[in-house]
Amino acid sequence: MKNPFKESPISSWAIDNKTAVYVLTTILVFMGVSAYNKLPKENFPDIVVPTVYISTIYPGTSPADIENLVTRPIEKQLKGINGVKKITSNSIQDFSSVSIEFNTNIDVQVAKQRVKDAVDKAKSDLPNNLPRDPNVVEVNFADFPIMFVNVSGTMDLDKLKKYAEDMKEKMEGLKEITRVDLVGALEREIQINVDMYKAEAAEISIGDIENAVKYENMTISGGNVNTGDMKRNIRIIGQFTDVSQINNLIIRTPTGQAIYLKDIAQVIDSHKEKESFARLDHNNVITLNIVKRSGQNLINASDNVRAIEAKMRASGELPANLKVTFTGDQSNKTRTTLEDLINTIIIGFALVVIILMFFMGVTNAVFVAASVPLSMFIAFLIMPSIGFSLNMIVLFSFLFALGIVVDDAIVVIENTHRIFDNGKVPILQAAKMACGEVFLPVLSGTLTTIAPFLPLAFWPGIIGKFMFFLPITLMITLFASLLVAYIINPVFAVDFMKPHTHHDNSKVAKAKALRKLFKNVAITIGVGLLCYIIYFLKYKGIGHGNVNVKMYVNIGEQKGNGSGWILIGNLLFAFAAVQVLFHFVVNKAIAKFQATFIPALMSRYEKILHWTLKGMHPTLLLVGTFVLLILSVMLVGKRNGGIVFFPKGDPNFIYTYVIMPVGTEQNVTDSVARVVEKKIYSIIGEHNPLVESVITNVTIGARDPSDPDQSPAPHRAKIGVAFVPFGQRNGASTRDYLDKIRAEVKALAGVQVIVDQEQSGPPTGKAINVELSGDNLEELIATSKELKQYIDAKNIKGIEELKSDFVDVLPQLVVDINRERLQREGLSTAQVGMAIRNAVYGNEASKFRENEDEYKIMIRYNKEQRSSIDKLMQTKITYRDMAMMGRIRQLPLSAIATFHYDNSYGGIKRINSKRVINLQSNALTGSNPNEIVGKINKALPAFKASNGIEIKMTGEQEQQAETSNFLGGAMMMSIGLIFFILVLQFNGISKPVIIILEILFSVTGVLLGIGIFKMQMVIVMTGMGIVALAGIVVRNGILVVEFIDVLLERGDIEHGNGKKLKTINAIILGGKTRITPVLLTTSATILGLIPLAIGLNVNFEGLIEHLQPHFFLGGDNVAFWGPLAWTMIFGLSFGTILTLILVPSMYLIIYKLKLNFNRWKHRRSLAK
Repeated sequence: MKNPFKESPISSWAIDNKTAVYVLTTILVFMGVSAYNKLPKENFPDIVVPTVYISTIYPGTSPADIENLVTRPIEKQLKGINGVKKITSNSIQDFSSVSIEFNTNIDVQVAKQRVKDAVDKAKSDLPNNLPRDPNVVEVNFADFPIMFVNVSGTMDLDKLKKYAEDMKEKMEGLKEITRVDLVGALEREIQINVDMYKAEAAEISIGDIENAVKYENMTISGGNVNTGDMKRNIRIIGQFTDVSQINNLIIRTPTGQAIYLKDIAQVIDSHKEKESFARLDHNNVITLNIVKRSGQNLINASDNVRAIEAKMRASGELPANLKVTFTGDQSNKTRTTLEDLINTIIIGFALVVIILMFFMGVTNAVFVAASVPLSMFIAFLIMPSIGFSLNMIVLFSFLFALGIVVDDAIVVIENTHRIFDNGKVPILQAAKMACGEVFLPVLSGTLTTIAPFLPLAFWPGIIGKFMFFLPITLMITLFASLLVAYIINPVFAVDFMKPHTHHDNSKVAKAKALRKLFKNVAITIGVGLLCYIIYFLKYKGIGHGNVNVKMYVNIGEQKGNGSGWILIGNLLFAFAAVQVLFHFVVNKAIAKFQATFIPALMSRYEKILHWTLKGMHPTLLLVGTFVLLILSVMLVGKRNGGIVFFPKGDPNFIYTYVIMPVGTEQNVTDSVARVVEKKIYSIIGEHNPLVESVITNVTIGARDPSDPDQSPAPHRAKIGVAFVPFGQRNGASTRDYLDKIRAEVKALAGVQVIVDQEQSGPPTGKAINVELSGDNLEELIATSKELKQYIDAKNIKGIEELKSDFVDVLPQLVVDINRERLQREGLSTAQVGMAIRNAVYGNEASKFRENEDEYKIMIRYNKEQRSSIDKLMQTKITYRDMAMMGRIRQLPLSAIATFHYDNSYGGIKRINSKRVINLQSNALTGSNPNEIVGKINKALPAFKASNGIEIKMTGEQEQQAETSNFLGGAMMMSIGLIFFILVLQFNGISKPVIIILEILFSVTGVLLGIGIFKMQMVIVMTGMGIVALAGIVVRNGILVVEFIDVLLERGDIEHGNGKKLKTINAIILGGKTRITPVLLTTSATILGLIPLAIGLNVNFEGLIEHLQPHFFLGGDNVAFWGPLAWTMIFGLSFGTILTLILVPSMYLIIYKLKLNFNRWKHRRSLAK
């Protein structure tokens, strides 16, 4: 007779070569731990989006001229580049920025080179007096400050800057740091302030002074000369070594007279006019913005920066009266996030082990639980080779996989135990038979679990780049779990699995067990006490002179202060307590559970199946499930917490952006920022324990941290309120502060104030963004104003304040040239323009070098003269008139020009060469952006826009639509892949249809959960949860359907009769046999997600080391990942009922349909 049982070749090999497997396992553990320690750790992953940024500076140029002279020529050349998705530009005073977003399949370095080539082509069309060439850089989302080092003290600003620069130099030497930006410091500048009247009287122009300075301040090599046997280099050293040398510089007048520079100008060793301000908690500071190098460990970077400050202070390089404060340290959030996720993984793992112990016993539960760390170790080994870091996405992937990873091991171990427990087959053969029996369904289940995640790896756009780490980590871990289940778990089972036996309750057996317990506990406590003794002898100095302790292991020294010994000791004491708890409580509870609950559950389930499979019950159940699906959709329509794109938790940072009219001086902006600061302090209080710091930036660092354009903006300020970590807030919400600050600053007149919290995920657009685009700027401005009034008149609730991003009032002074008179006098517009520019803005003549530092030497009129319009109009333009034999002439500006006051545009934005104006707003707390956008969209058709102007909703809504479309497509592709795998496994269509319907109906559970508990539907997280749910639900369906097929094919061989079973009996027996792995896999997955869903946080390190668990609920992780976790929990809970009840019913329905169809075919053939 042919053996109906098949073996898995890989499992049989592993069982026959156990020693090799144990060695392999040991290597995996050590290498996995090593790989984990070496992995870079950060909060969010370093994502590379192919976006290139071009910045061009052209001082003294209006936005309209910047657009025409700089932006348009660059855009013209960019149009011909392949792979470009969108070109966005912004032309503001003195500055042009162009951002080129490429399709995600383009390599960023290739994209950058293409843009560089295009810019090179555009150079011939750009102004030839640009101070420097356009700067082309790729946008790196890791290229933003990871922390701020704020320097203050009771000393002058020059000394303060020196200490800041010393720290900057050392910090930039760290391998983890790419650069350090200095903000709020005075910049030394050698100023040559020319007296306009004295220079004109001597007929000396600013150009003459510039040439005199430039040609004197240099060192020149004169070649080499032979002097005897020596070849010497000739050097002419003329560089200024003292500012007084510039004062005594001699300049020749056109008549040949020698004049000292000090006679017509004042030379000052001073500072550049302060362009930026930084304050920390009311006090002026110099801030060092620390930027991490991509791919480096964020936590190490922060620790090393702090170590440099500590080392400099200890060595005396930093004086005692210098205060250094660290703020905005992302490593704090990273540590908290990683620690919370790791602690959540531990909690989930513990819950999974507990449920496994009750269903499978302690030994089998340990076998299954071992698959979790082993699968993770394999993943850790692979991650460095694919450039992955250990971030919140990767850690959540491990948490997400926690319950799924054990599925393969559960099925293999449970099946091995079931076959071995019958007592008819030895363990060696039972393990081989068990692996062979479930190999195909487990492999198919793993592939179908992976299938939904495969399309997610091709998610386009920035959100796709951000989420890419999730499917890849899950796929690696699931494949690793398959290897562990079929190579390592069978070996463990062969050596350690025991058949189920009744407990010996005799007094002798109890006494023996008690003695064994006492021995084990005594040894454990003894070793724990030894760890304490070593700690006190070595680190507390007890008996230091009499006892010399030399034997200790690395783990005890891990933290440098010996606390590792306390940690080990406490772990051993805890292990002793667990042994006692298991002996007296847990083992008895497990035995009772297995003796009473499981048999009762089996009996009850069998009765339910008998009733379910009677008569028309299967059909009625299927129809009822369809109806329930429709009702659940209706319930969500009636009861839901709204639809949002990305979840937002309580703010960790509240940013208040102060935007003055373009052209406002930084001093004025700073004064307004101080007013806003006072209002913010009136809300949060001066010494609020929830507030970590309040930092203000003006000009530099005043833009949104997620905005790639971080160019200086004198009209902008940012006040950032940083809160302490969530776990230290004692349940207090920071969202109230966000709402109160918004209400407090809203009434400020003449200034635009935007209040928002930090970005909680990948960068997205504004929640509410109405985009108007067209070619005619005047019509665009008029239409945007009309549309704003139109939407405001609708009084749509939830809009914070609709604001235009277009500034149409940039104050300027326009000089009108009399071109005819100008040409008669032998002058050009360029000469006049440069004369005015040199007089007002100034010109860099050379560099003053001191040690290794360089400082600008700037020439311009003195402040009194350059600040007066009347005196500027009296400026005499000194030039050589070639029509008069090169004679030097002077002509007052007022003779050839007049001036008038005017306003220009603050900036001109363009998208794909079309001018654009955006109307933007945040959504107020408690309101739903999707509902607001829906109302705006409903109102837009009635608005009449000018011809040629297009109006559409963009920003977050645009990305939301793209994401929804992708997730819908991914779901369809996932179902297609799952269906294909199932067809390959079952070699038919009917059984895959059963499982696909199970996937569809599992969504009912998600919708019911969201509707009943009135939860938000989060587009990204809920969508991913539904896609992932498909792969997990299908696995249980495969287990049941496949085993029913096996029973119908071979009969009930395991119970010794080998008789063929009736279909209904096979369905019932198949359900009963597979109820344990189905319940286990579902329970394991749900319990693994529960801590994240409710935000259960326990600090296990603090618990073990200091007996301080720091227990709390909530946090950033639950806000971010909670919606996905609840989606999975609702879907799996309902999906389990479907697997155990509906799948057997559908199996019977399809069986009867096939039977009836075959009978009909038979009758039809007979009729012929």
